[in-house]
Amino acid sequence: MSTARPASRIRRGGTICAAAVLAAGIALTPTAAAIAAQPMDVRAATALGEQLTSGLGDRTVGAYYDNAHLVVTVTDAAAAAQVRAAGAEPRPVPFRRSELAAVTGLLNRFDRIPGTAWRIDPRTGQVRVTADPTVTGAALAKLTAQVRGFGAKARLERTARLRPLLSGGDAIWGQGLRCSLGFNVHDPGGNPGFITAGHCGVATNDWWADSGNYEHIASTQRADFPGTDYSYAAYDPGAEGPSAVNTGQEITGAGDASVGEPVTRSGSTSGVYSGTVTGLDATVNYEEGSVYGLIDTDVCAEPGDSGGALFDGATAIGLTSGGSGDCTSGGETFFQPVPAVLQAYGLSLP
Repeated sequence: MSTARPASRIRRGGTICAAAVLAAGIALTPTAAAIAAQPMDVRAATALGEQLTSGLGDRTVGAYYDNAHLVVTVTDAAAAAQVRAAGAEPRPVPFRRSELAAVTGLLNRFDRIPGTAWRIDPRTGQVRVTADPTVTGAALAKLTAQVRGFGAKARLERTARLRPLLSGGDAIWGQGLRCSLGFNVHDPGGNPGFITAGHCGVATNDWWADSGNYEHIASTQRADFPGTDYSYAAYDPGAEGPSAVNTGQEITGAGDASVGEPVTRSGSTSGVYSGTVTGLDATVNYEEGSVYGLIDTDVCAEPGDSGGALFDGATAIGLTSGGSGDCTSGGETFFQPVPAVLQAYGLSLP
């Protein structure tokens, strides 16, 4: 793991280049099984995984990227044959998607306990439920009983404290807070702006490029939190942002994450760290409220990294929402998917 200078840089003047969202086309041929053992690019694997899981419906609980190969969970022999024919590896799981979705559905309807999270884990074919150290006593007993009631369909694990990664100090400053810039974007009229975490945007109307609040650069236009965790700020006239993140990596499009995908995160507190996607469609219950549809990763993050960029090469993947642990002992971090932000606000990447 390595560190780098804070958040995506901001510049005045200059030009912004238009970009197209990456699209991967997958041809399912009768000979695909013959190349199943060959390494597969992660973006192609993600596209194929989405095709297969959509087609299999209830006979799969998801797909994941493992050692440059696409693994697709299956519940019967016919589904396994379909996966092999497409050039991916089938892996049997004991429960159908609808059975695990029923578990997460019930968890979503129970009284929420702050400090908890859940998501379907395709690697084990179970619902993974986590509880941080603030969940104790009667609350922990209640959660434990709920999870045990699902039998082998769910498992409970303890984790470090879950919290939005908000802080006061460096990178992009709001009114009494510090966050990290995620990605620069354009609105439908072509005007430049940036996206960051929703819990940052709901906390401030104004953004500055310095801790003394001398250089005003942007104003929050839209912010959603909890429920989702994303916001959009429009740059002041004359202020613009590059398409690259602060590592120098150019961003040319947005894409969905795949379990097992290698990813990199950049934030203003801890710098740049890499890891892998461990889960999708996660529900996280912060003290401020619940957020749905998040990407789960084993990438560390710290307060002030909120809103920072998660990417895989030139593809924008997510915005830092919150998590547990730190970059000294390691941690778990959740991200708001970028495609959902762009769609919700009608934005495009530069």
